[in-house]
Amino acid sequence: MPKFIGWAGSLRDGSYSQMALDAAIAKAAAQGATVERLDLRQLNLPFCTGADHYPDHPDVAVFQAKVTAADGILLVTPEYHGSVSGVLKNSLDLLSFPELSGKVVAMISVLGGQANSNALNDLRVILRWVHAWVIPEQVAIGQAWQAFTPTGQLKDAKLDERLDKLITSWLQTTQQLRQPVSST
Repeated sequence: MPKFIGWAGSLRDGSYSQMALDAAIAKAAAQGATVERLDLRQLNLPFCTGADHYPDHPDVAVFQAKVTAADGILLVTPEYHGSVSGVLKNSLDLLSFPELSGKVVAMISVLGGQANSNALNDLRVILRWVHAWVIPEQVAIGQAWQAFTPTGQLKDAKLDERLDKLITSWLQTTQQLRQPVSST
């Protein structure tokens, strides 16, 4: 059974990115998959310096090990100034080829304004650079301040359906890419 992990690139209390992550994880659970939720707010991760090791920050090794063990990764980013958040970028910078190469990735962005693909396009480039497999589907949640119910559900039925399809594709693609190749 493939292992799944997900995190959001927002440290803000009441974060819509964290809400989107929770909604996506719930959809995966409804389809029978368990996604380990990493909360970057609970990890002591430093700014990436390009070092090979961060002995003063043992959470870096924990983070790297969890990502290494995963088959599929779910990433949620707020869009800040037309791109991914610094928090998400820094978390990815603390990883590299050993942790990310060959992982199947699903992406969601959360915006205060109209939905667009700027952050998702940038994230796609970053992940392609480290040889991750990003699925074609993606979801951008615009006007996030009014997109969620008080319980964290998406209000828009079509957007909720797109999120469901994103998760289905991510789970299926991960399963397909992790199946052993038969030699006939």
